[in-house]
Amino acid sequence: MAATIRRVVTGHDANGTAIVAMDGAAENIRVREANGLTSTLLWVEDATPGDNSGDTDKAARDIGVAPPDGGSVFRIVEFTPDDDSVSNEEMKKELGLAPDSGGPVRHPGMHRTRSVDYAIVLSGEIDMLVDEDEVHLKAGDVIVQRGTNHAWANRGTENCRIAFVLIDAKEL
Repeated sequence: MAATIRRVVTGHDANGTAIVAMDGAAENIRVREANGLTSTLLWVEDATPGDNSGDTDKAARDIGVAPPDGGSVFRIVEFTPDDDSVSNEEMKKELGLAPDSGGPVRHPGMHRTRSVDYAIVLSGEIDMLVDEDEVHLKAGDVIVQRGTNHAWANRGTENCRIAFVLIDAKEL
């Protein structure tokens, strides 16, 4: 089970003074049945520029992997060590992808989103696979994922935690 993530969100009171609007454990947590991957949704913006008014918890919603059209998503994902028994079909279902979404299948988690993804490896190690290359990443490494077909392969024995910000992008 992934460690609890404390989420602090600022806002404004009725006078426009900056305040801490939310401070506590992030509650929108999904665990994929197929492989135990844990995804904690921290914030979603439906448009860019974002809307800083109001006091709505923008993480209190269901959303797939990709950000909303014109918006962004902030989440932390904890990747468990790979389970070779998970099929491509099971993983695509868990990712919310069509069974025939195409593309080379080097790993059951291969997928593509129409987004620019900024990622920071917070802890552990993981391999990022793209169609013909792969790179080993460790805590402190950063990734800029530009709408490419990719997967995350945790070939080690420890979980790997990555923070992601996905921003909607133009179709390639």
